[in-house]
Amino acid sequence: MEEGCEEGFMELILSTEEQEFLLNILEQRHQELLKEIAHTDRREFKQGLRKNEQLLDSLIGRLRGAAVQGIHG
Repeated sequence: MEEGCEEGFMELILSTEEQEFLLNILEQRHQELLKEIAHTDRREFKQGLRKNEQLLDSLIGRLRGAAVQGIHG
């Protein structure tokens, strides 16, 4: 492990085009996941889907925040 890096964290440097592409894919999957949650009846499975949706939502928010910082930073 590199000095100064915390275990469990990763730094990824993307071009603006790559960042927009990744954000687009994540947003599409997020919409699909919301539909899947709405159509799922099994409680345990739905809970797993909701956890995935929360993680995906967090990633999208962080990626959008990084995009804004890149524009203004």
